[in-house]
Amino acid sequence: MEFLLDYGLFLAKALTALLVALILITAIVGALRNARQQEQLPSRLEVRHLNDEYERAGLTLKSAMLPTKAVKSERKALKARRKQHGQSSRPRLFVLDFHGDIRASATESLREEITAILTAASADDEVLVRLESGGGMIPPYGLAAAQLLRLRDRGIRLTVAVDRVAASGGYMMACVADRILTAPFAILGSIGVIAQVPNFNRMLKKHEIDFEQFMAGEHKRTVTLFGENTDQGRHKFQQEIEQAHELFKDFVARYRPQVDLAEIATGEYWYGTQALEHKLADQVLTSDEYLLERSQNAELYAVSKRVRKPLLSRILPGAGEAWSRLRGLI
Repeated sequence: MEFLLDYGLFLAKALTALLVALILITAIVGALRNARQQEQLPSRLEVRHLNDEYERAGLTLKSAMLPTKAVKSERKALKARRKQHGQSSRPRLFVLDFHGDIRASATESLREEITAILTAASADDEVLVRLESGGGMIPPYGLAAAQLLRLRDRGIRLTVAVDRVAASGGYMMACVADRILTAPFAILGSIGVIAQVPNFNRMLKKHEIDFEQFMAGEHKRTVTLFGENTDQGRHKFQQEIEQAHELFKDFVARYRPQVDLAEIATGEYWYGTQALEHKLADQVLTSDEYLLERSQNAELYAVSKRVRKPLLSRILPGAGEAWSRLRGLI
């Protein structure tokens, strides 16, 4: 009898554990499916009126410092200003943020944001891009710079603010602006091209592993990861790097003719105050200070494309790669 009781207790525990496991698995699978469905939903454009945000922040601070009567007067004055601004034809300043990685992945969002602005902006308006990028691959950053040029081509004033860094491809984007603002210790420049290629040929030979490569076209492959590189291949690869550098310099010279290319196109970078001396920037001023100044005589709108991320990426930072692997299993 005691044996049956023990066995029944064990069985109940096992069934309970199995039930809990099934519930957890069902919840995880459901969450992954919901994440896939949410990922397929279209992203949307978000617009924030920065003037209202500044005024609300100021009123909150005044509420803690001023008497109740004075706060009420401030609220009335704020409502009156908002009504007046709504009826006025003050110029508009559209604010965009670009955070660049090596592939300039934010270009797609930048493209849609600029397209939206071009449907509403006039020649009296201005676009401020808060740019942050240490550079990356040439074609993606060339495309990002071309997106900014769409604004200039339509006669809309473009200002780029660099609070931290705009180097290499980042500066390629910045240089197309009508005006470049820089924080005192922001990094600008790095007008150069670099490529690094590891070679495992000696290791393969050591382990008696053959590597064969077939090409059609003399310069289809200049240097290689696994084959034995030749002086001819290295020379051709260096030529390609030099050609890319010349194109980069020509691009900067076209939109920043005031710079001395021989001085600044060496691959070096400079901090904000130094960049101003080298004419890589036009004014030492943070984006925050510039926006606060412009809020006095313009309507400020922050425009951003909200990109829907998978559920796991929102819950667990860094889970994007894991989600990419799991999505194919559902």
